[in-house]
Amino acid sequence: MLTAFPLLVIPVGIYAIYALLSLSGTAATDPNLVLQSALISVNLPSGGTWTMGVGDLLVFFGLIFLFFELLKSTSSERVAIVNHALSMALFVLCLILFLLLPSFATSTFFLITIMVLLDVMAGFIVTIMTARRDLDIGNDVQI
Repeated sequence: MLTAFPLLVIPVGIYAIYALLSLSGTAATDPNLVLQSALISVNLPSGGTWTMGVGDLLVFFGLIFLFFELLKSTSSERVAIVNHALSMALFVLCLILFLLLPSFATSTFFLITIMVLLDVMAGFIVTIMTARRDLDIGNDVQI
């Protein structure tokens, strides 16, 4: 049943916790303020400085979870359909949050929403391609 759980719920949930804290006044009132604050700063040999903020780190972890979701989408088990349905529900939720709540109207959450959309699209495309391949194999049998 764990394979039915969309992993992208984790970065969405972390962002939602952050957004709820910012609404309650315990975090900065501007969502972009904390998301863009530097966590890591590295001086590069070129002389430039690379900084990674909280939002960048959340997008990075989202990309890792997206990779594993894409690997899970290649499964042809019945639980994969449940995963696709839950991913679609997560995308609809993300889209509603992005459009209707000001604390979710950031580039970080937009990129996470796009990752969820890519997960949904990849799941359906892989499922359709697998079904077509199975149908093609079935038509080649001569009786």
